[in-house]
Amino acid sequence: MKFLHSVILILAIPYIVKAQNFGIGADIMYNFQTESFGAGVRGNFFPNRTLSIVPQFSYYPGFNKVHEYYLGLGLEYKFLRLNKFDFYAIGHGAYNSWINYASSAMDGARQTNWNLEGGLGVTTKKCLRPFLEYRYNLKFQETHLRLGLLYLFGCKGGGGGNKKGGGLCPAYN
Repeated sequence: MKFLHSVILILAIPYIVKAQNFGIGADIMYNFQTESFGAGVRGNFFPNRTLSIVPQFSYYPGFNKVHEYYLGLGLEYKFLRLNKFDFYAIGHGAYNSWINYASSAMDGARQTNWNLEGGLGVTTKKCLRPFLEYRYNLKFQETHLRLGLLYLFGCKGGGGGNKKGGGLCPAYN
């Protein structure tokens, strides 16, 4: 519970400081190697048009083979900006608590870990932005897919497609 409060605090700071450049969202995840499902929450702070700072909390519940959570910080770089979509690369460092590590056959399994992930994603330019990410975890050599939704505070309109009131947020485009 202490970590959840920390995540909420981390997510609230950018919103309080500069709401028009901040979003909050949630996602569901699937880890291909462990065949596990999880969920996450994230903030998204946009200091400029191509870069985003992304604090995240992710949790894989106990019904999975691997029961764990992550608390970390990512950096998104939008390398291709089209009319309706942005494609981005993401790097993410995180603290990992592997709750059921003792039942693992992996040599050197520990409850407390640090990891680094890299990946690619795509999102829309709407105020309510669906996103899809594919990531690779360097420490555990595993991949996962994230599907989520991000809401941008201070954004006007809900659609997308043009700059004349069609839902594109001027602060982010």
